[in-house]
Amino acid sequence: MDKVFRAKDMARKHVTGDYTKHFELLRDYALELQATNPDTTVKIDVCPNGNPSSPTRQFRRIYVCLGPLKKCFKACLRDLVGLDGAFMKGPFPGQVLTVVGLDSNNGIYPLAYSIVESENIANWKWFLENLLDDLELGRNSNYTFISDRQKGLQITVDQLFPNTKHRYCIRHIHDNMRKKWGQTEYRDHLWRYASATTIPEFEHLMKEFSEYDKEACQWLKQTTPIHWARSHFSGRAVSDVLISNMCEVFNGKIEKGRDKTVISCLEFIREYLMKRICNFMKAMKKAKGPLTPTATDILDARKKGASQYIARWNGANKYQVTGALQYQHVVDVRNQICTCRNWE
Repeated sequence: MDKVFRAKDMARKHVTGDYTKHFELLRDYALELQATNPDTTVKIDVCPNGNPSSPTRQFRRIYVCLGPLKKCFKACLRDLVGLDGAFMKGPFPGQVLTVVGLDSNNGIYPLAYSIVESENIANWKWFLENLLDDLELGRNSNYTFISDRQKGLQITVDQLFPNTKHRYCIRHIHDNMRKKWGQTEYRDHLWRYASATTIPEFEHLMKEFSEYDKEACQWLKQTTPIHWARSHFSGRAVSDVLISNMCEVFNGKIEKGRDKTVISCLEFIREYLMKRICNFMKAMKKAKGPLTPTATDILDARKKGASQYIARWNGANKYQVTGALQYQHVVDVRNQICTCRNWE
C-alpha cells in the first residue's frame, strides 16, 4: 500500500505540479496576472524572517482582485457583498476567503479572493483592508455585509466599517436553533419573522411565537433583529437577501480547485470567473426586453398578483393601494417607497 501511495503521489506531481515548488513561482504568477489583466491587485504577504540576508521567505497569504471585475462592481452593482471562507484540501492547510456580490440578474458576482493560513481576526482584517483599498471605501462607507458570522469576522467588520450594516445568514441561525428545537414548525416560524417587512408585523409574529414557545423566543431575541429581519433592514442595500447563498454557490463552484497546488487553485478560480462572464453574456443575448431574465420573471409574477389590488390616486404623487384582504398601503411614486416596505 505504501508503494501505491508513493506511485500515486509521483503521478499527481506530474499532472498537477509540485505543491512546494508552486509557492516559489507565486511572484512570477502575480506579475503575469497583472500584465494580462489591467488594474488587477495581487498582494503577497510572507512571514517575517530573522535573517534579512536570506533570499527566501515563508508564504503566509495572497490576495487577488481582478481589474475588470473591480471596475464593473464599482460602476454598476449594489452595495451588498457576502463574506465567507472555505478549507483548502491539499497537503498544506489553509482557507480560501471570498467576497461575492449580486449582479443585475441576482446571480453571484465574485469580486475578490484570498488564500490564507487560517480563518482568524488577523487574516480577515488583512483581507478586508485590501478590499477597502480596491473599492476606495472609507470608514464611513454604507455597505451591507452578509455572512455566517465566521471566526473573527464580526470583530473585524466592526473595526474597519463602523457604519456598515452586517446581516447574519438566517440559515446559520436556524442551524443553531435546531440543536435544541429541531422541529419543522420552528423553522417555519423563524422564516416568517425574518420575511416580515414592517416592524408592527414582526412584533405581532414574535408575540405569537412567545405564546408558542417562550424559551425559544427568548433565545431568538438574543440576536438583534437588525441583523436578520427584513423589517429592521435599512433598505439602502436595495436587497431583501436573508441568506449568504451567493458565497456558498461560489464555494461549490471552486470546490474541485481547492485540492490543487496554490497556483493551480488560483488559476481554477480565475478560469471559472472567465467562464461565468461568458455564460452570462450568452444568456443576456437571448433575453427579451430591457430587463435581465430574472428581473423579467419577477415582473411577470408581480403583474399577475397586481390584478388583486385596487389603486386610488390622491391627486398628487401618492396612491392608496387596497389588497384582496382589505389591507391598505400608501405608495409614494415620486420617492419610490411604499408603507409595506417590500420595494425598499
